[in-house]
Amino acid sequence: HQLLEHVQEITTNTMKYSYFPLQLILDQHPHVSKYAFLDTSLEFISYENDNNKNAIMIGDCQLVPGSFLSKINEDEILDVRDFSLSMHHDMNMNQLSCTINASLDLFNAGTVCIIAQRLQTMLHQQFTSFHCTLNKPIYELSLLLSNEQYRMQSLNNTQTSFPSSPLACIHHEFVYQVIRYPQKLAVELDEQSLTYCELLYYVQVLSFTLLNEYHIVPGEIVCQCVERSLSMVIGIMAIEMAGGVYCPLSPRDPQHRLHALTQQTQSRFVLVHYLTKNKFHNDILAIDIHSIFANNDLMSDIDVDRLSSITITPNDIAYIIFTSGSTGIPKAVS
Repeated sequence: HQLLEHVQEITTNTMKYSYFPLQLILDQHPHVSKYAFLDTSLEFISYENDNNKNAIMIGDCQLVPGSFLSKINEDEILDVRDFSLSMHHDMNMNQLSCTINASLDLFNAGTVCIIAQRLQTMLHQQFTSFHCTLNKPIYELSLLLSNEQYRMQSLNNTQTSFPSSPLACIHHEFVYQVIRYPQKLAVELDEQSLTYCELLYYVQVLSFTLLNEYHIVPGEIVCQCVERSLSMVIGIMAIEMAGGVYCPLSPRDPQHRLHALTQQTQSRFVLVHYLTKNKFHNDILAIDIHSIFANNDLMSDIDVDRLSSITITPNDIAYIIFTSGSTGIPKAVS
């Protein structure tokens, strides 16, 4: 009964959030007896069964035949409903069994199996002694399957041990990977890709330009506003290698927000590419990453040595990001 009441409550509460004008569509076809929409059925049957002689044990579960099963015609159910869930409660044995009937014209067999597994997971939580003692509401029960829980734990386990040094900086680890796998694919987007060696070259060119022409110093905030591209990765690593603090700006933000964020960070310039170079006013210096690569010659060994001599420690700030600012002024988080 608690399950039925909860389903009824959820269904009623979700009506006000419905953006699909189902009733309006149905009113336009008053003469149609069966609509081309999903018909669902939920029924709860309680019965008494005195005949337990034919009980069958399957593992730790007892399968008890019910007399009502002979009265149910599955073909008739599917003619009326495209999806039906029947829950049968044996009052004598205090056992609960469920039957799901679904039209394979509308549902994939694998989808129906997953629905059944989620229902089993929910019922197992609701009727085990541990959860019963806690009197846990149904809406707080988890519908995640065991393999999904394991997958989520794996995705949330973001700790990575780096073999080179536990106190290395981000760009140090990047160079370490370049030394180990120079010809392996480092970054890929659509039909574009760069190996570790190629990526390092572009990063060093941009880093040296920031140092030589724009004279950035360690700890200086450098903003970057680019679309998702190879240039985004190059810009991030170049700012880190030059000793700057990376600050991403979203190209989807309006100009007044971009201007406010650059003012708040006191950034002297913004790295852009051809899709975002018109996002900023004339009072903000926008540096086109692509033009730097087109106009730059090969670096000498002295330039590489200068990049290597920049003093950066793992205690220095690597990046800052801003909150959405929906409740006030955007706040920076490092």
